[in-house]
Amino acid sequence: MKTVVSERGQITIPKPLRKRLGIRPGQVLDFKEEAGRLIATKRAPEDPVESVYGILKLGRSTDDLISSLRGAPDRV
Repeated sequence: MKTVVSERGQITIPKPLRKRLGIRPGQVLDFKEEAGRLIATKRAPEDPVESVYGILKLGRSTDDLISSLRGAPDRV
């Protein structure tokens, strides 16, 4: 299979290759040059937990946060 590089440096990955390799719109590819060849590799999906870890900064301890969410204890 072959493809042509556009004036803007873009290429189209042939549909049979995209289908066989599971490359979908929005998929991130890494490119490297090795021995005069261009190699494209699908980037592994990011861990969803890792991408949001530490995003919430409250300036309070976890115990304080839990206490405020639970509210005052009920009196019997």
